[in-house]
Amino acid sequence: MPQPISQENLDRVLTLLAGRLDLAHSEPVRLVVCGGSALIAMGLRQRTTKDMDVVALMNAADELVSPDPLPDFLLTAAGQVARDLGLFEDWLNNGPSRGEGGLFQMGLPVGFVGRLTEKSYGQRLTVFFIGRLDQIHFKLYAAADQRDGAHLNDLMALGPSPAELEAASRWAMTHDVSEGFKMVLQDLLTQLGHESVAKNI
Repeated sequence: MPQPISQENLDRVLTLLAGRLDLAHSEPVRLVVCGGSALIAMGLRQRTTKDMDVVALMNAADELVSPDPLPDFLLTAAGQVARDLGLFEDWLNNGPSRGEGGLFQMGLPVGFVGRLTEKSYGQRLTVFFIGRLDQIHFKLYAAADQRDGAHLNDLMALGPSPAELEAASRWAMTHDVSEGFKMVLQDLLTQLGHESVAKNI
């Protein structure tokens, strides 16, 4: 059974990835990471995750660029780390920003870059973990879009305020403009005890 990523091994995973990039003399890579790995890294929630979600890449000019596709040299190094540590094979992936409907492609929340936390793992790997407010945006959207209890549990653990939920809701509705999605979102907000937010959006 593959091993999950946790508070205990997250830094080891990324340090080993950086080491693999060094051995290959690859070009530097800067990852913007969301999801469970970012929750763990930022101390926002104690849990495990099977993967590390790359929502964007950061170029040398400090501009966000699409992570679709991820560089082949990075995926090769990640595959070696998976074998070294017994992780899930696709533990490093661009799932959130894959294809035309991805988070990056559809637009990230306003002020996103300013809320990133940077961590260096040597000369060839830098990771930017997303902030709490952006987690709220992504988790609310995912909980409504995928009807996934894990995303909802993460959202509740973040303890969002009504103002944060309203901002997240308005952003989510730019990704799915359908009336059906709005109704699902309103139902979800009502279930969370935020009827006033549901009425405002």
